Amino acid sequence: MDVIVTGRRCTISDSTREMVTERVNESIVKWKDRVIRAEVEFTANDSKGDPSSSMRCEITLRGKGPVVRASGLAEDKMVAFELASDRLRSQLRRAADRRKKHRGLRLGELPVMSGEEVPVSTAPDNDIHDVAGLKVQGEGPLVVREKTFETTPLTLAQALDEMELVGHDFFLFQDAATGKPSVVYRRKAYNYGVISLEVR
Repeated sequence: MDVIVTGRRCTISDSTREMVTERVNESIVKWKDRVIRAEVEFTANDSKGDPSSSMRCEITLRGKGPVVRASGLAEDKMVAFELASDRLRSQLRRAADRRKKHRGLRLGELPVMSGEEVPVSTAPDNDIHDVAGLKVQGEGPLVVREKTFETTPLTLAQALDEMELVGHDFFLFQDAATGKPSVVYRRKAYNYGVISLEVR
């Protein structure tokens, strides 16, 4: 397994690089056969008065299966790394627990929200302009970041696994069974919900 340690707006000493590589190898020994590359990126933030978030560490595992990612913020590089490493282990453990608990998961076990009609605004169209390719009336939303990901259709169980492994509270996917664009999201404890779109 390759361990790549990089820094953005900061330098990484050889001793830090060696220590991080050793700790990564120790912490993911159970999953070594499934991980091809581990990327550890340190980023120095302009924390303006709050030194506790001046250093960010993000660990990304790439290999067979979904990408696993966790991050930590602290004043010191190694403290940020330890926080990210703890979160990474927690996410892997939670995903493994979820797989054990929800074997043979069926769509009916999750609350499915049906779409509700949203009232259309009747305000005049005299102040319409383009924002990031959207027709916006008045101030409107400001799109500050756009992301595009390549994917393949996933089952609901696979989407839940990927959501747990990236550490997000929601995950957008195309349902392999129905072909519908869907979002699975975390509710309280180990409960999840799913929203699907009926494209017309």
